[in-house]
Amino acid sequence: MSKSDRGAAAPSQLPPPPWSVPVPVAEIPDVGLSQTIEARPDERKAMAELGGLPDIAAVKAELRLLPVRGGTVHVTGRVTGKVTQICVVSLDPVENEIDEDVDVVFAPPSQIRELAESMDDDDDGESDDERPDPPEPIENGVIDLGKLVTDALFLGLDPYPRKPDAVFEDQVEAPKPEEHPFAALKALQDAAAKPKKT
Repeated sequence: MSKSDRGAAAPSQLPPPPWSVPVPVAEIPDVGLSQTIEARPDERKAMAELGGLPDIAAVKAELRLLPVRGGTVHVTGRVTGKVTQICVVSLDPVENEIDEDVDVVFAPPSQIRELAESMDDDDDGESDDERPDPPEPIENGVIDLGKLVTDALFLGLDPYPRKPDAVFEDQVEAPKPEEHPFAALKALQDAAAKPKKT
């Protein structure tokens, strides 16, 4: 069994994405295709549940799909949204704006390994931030823009959401003399210094 076989469930075993906007690759013209999509309230609710968020008020994407060589498709664009997260300090809800760029290549599954290896060969010492991501698979001849945008939205979440006025305050108590690290040693010294009763 290969590493890829062990590491991921087959597509048919995965739960359906909370927001699905399938685009058949065969219907994308050679000059490219522009798509503007916006999630409905029920889709946003399902996305919020998946991401463990109190609420997603808006999600919109403006995308451009351009066919390139060998059946691959280059998808670029921008994802914007408004989400509610929980402040890590006060645990109050806090609204955050999402603004994420999208730049992803989709390829037939049979070409994924070859394309990923060619990207590794071409990196010429680039840092991880500059290196392009490996291609995403085209599943059953379809690119799911809803799933792509959902992934981009989650990538854009603030890992440490915080209200502007939230301040983390340590509860500092005045140290008690008997709890000082050397208090036990002092007690032993005091006991040793006392004259023994005869």
